Amino acid sequence: MNDTQQAVIRECVAASLAGTISFGEVVGRLMQIGVERYHADYSRQENTFYLPDGDSLVVSIAHGEQPAIAEAFAPQAVEAAIRKAQRGEIMYPKFVRLTTAAGCVGYFVQIAGRRVQYFGRTGDLHSEPFPGTK
Repeated sequence: MNDTQQAVIRECVAASLAGTISFGEVVGRLMQIGVERYHADYSRQENTFYLPDGDSLVVSIAHGEQPAIAEAFAPQAVEAAIRKAQRGEIMYPKFVRLTTAAGCVGYFVQIAGRRVQYFGRTGDLHSEPFPGTK
């Protein structure tokens, strides 16, 4: 992964944590630099970004003070948080709080596949296509 790609990824992480960039903007920027997918791990508070050749970058994404991740996975609450984010009602910091309260331990963003899989502690899953795709 080259220096430019790493810089863009780190800028996206910082802007997400600051609540100054939307998910769509992050995906657009990552797509432009060739990122194929990324994994957000709430438990470790880090994201791993992957290029198509398997090269990757792990970035710490400290969420700050947040309640423990709920034990039960509530896909309807995860979906409600997604809709709020899509409407611009919340940004990433609030999204993390809502989805961890809903038992989400992390998610995979498949940029190439245009979908996100949110998952709970026991393998429960909610799959969400990017807006405008089915």
